[in-house]
Amino acid sequence: MEQSRPLDALNNARHKRVIVELKNGKQFQGSLEAFDIHINAVLKDAEEYVDGAVKRKLGTVFIRGDTIIFISPA
Repeated sequence: MEQSRPLDALNNARHKRVIVELKNGKQFQGSLEAFDIHINAVLKDAEEYVDGAVKRKLGTVFIRGDTIIFISPA
């Protein structure tokens, strides 16, 4: 049986829409374009969400890995 690792899950999510929640309570949705071993992430066509509604459209954003609580498929 093959083991699955966290970075494998992120690789499978590359170029797909994801939800990223940060420690400060902010939530972003966008296409996961890139990430590194620190889970620093680049989202394309990103939108910031507040209370489940779009607050603003941001385009391409870089998110520091140490601020991320989770990354989930959208």
